[in-house]
Amino acid sequence: MENKTPPGERIAKVIARAGRASRREAERMIAEGRVTVNGKVIDRAAMNVTDADKVTVDGTPLEAPEAARLWLYHKPTGLVTTTRDEQGRPTIYDDLPEDLPRVMSVGRLDLNSEGLLLLTNDGAIKRKLELPSTGWLRKYRVRVNGRPTDEVLKPLREGIEVDGQKFQPMQVSLDRQQGANAWLTVGLREGKNREIRRAMTDIGLTVNRLIRVSYGPFQLGQMKPGEVQEVRRKILRDQLGLEPEPEGTAKPAKQGKPGKPGHPGKRQVQRRRREPRKG
Repeated sequence: MENKTPPGERIAKVIARAGRASRREAERMIAEGRVTVNGKVIDRAAMNVTDADKVTVDGTPLEAPEAARLWLYHKPTGLVTTTRDEQGRPTIYDDLPEDLPRVMSVGRLDLNSEGLLLLTNDGAIKRKLELPSTGWLRKYRVRVNGRPTDEVLKPLREGIEVDGQKFQPMQVSLDRQQGANAWLTVGLREGKNREIRRAMTDIGLTVNRLIRVSYGPFQLGQMKPGEVQEVRRKILRDQLGLEPEPEGTAKPAKQGKPGKPGHPGKRQVQRRRREPRKG
């Protein structure tokens, strides 16, 4: 007898699309007994639900998913890319505009790194953009202490192994020497934890500034630290190969203020002037 696939979608995916959590977080919520379907607590993520099912998370009904949205954010240094930090350090969510809906970061930038970070309200988009198979090039401006030559940088271009972990070949170019420091442009197609810093240390260079300037087709441009801009829906669909959403399947997105000239395809949510950090 043939087993038929149950109708609908996996519940963790539905929760992620509604912007309540990432898919992995949703699976954890389910395991903790925080999700109900039609009034019954569930403890396994391997089930499908349809629009006819009533789903609650932490006692709150799951609303129809908002339309998929994507924002560009200029992450300053001194913030961690997490919702909560065990050490009590400030997070990017302490810095984001209050009128932004619940968002998830696409990948991370560490505490001392800055530059372009993508934010989305859609767990499926987050997952898609984080997969190495997406193949988008991420470019960084990197300042190192030392005097690198092509010979010194050669291992990075060929791919190296650091502490038993293999790094894929990087695109590396020397932009200029500035006293005891040098500026490099580095391109990665997949990023492991602190990959650039660890790789540079392995070849005898110390990173003292790291700025992500692009993620695939999306550019940091002239955005100021703390600034957030929304990518226009049409550009988002075109770049990610998304199908237009049928009418009535998603809540319309709230539109931000029009972006500045020179930033086509984006909507500026809010520009915030950050006070200089003391010390």
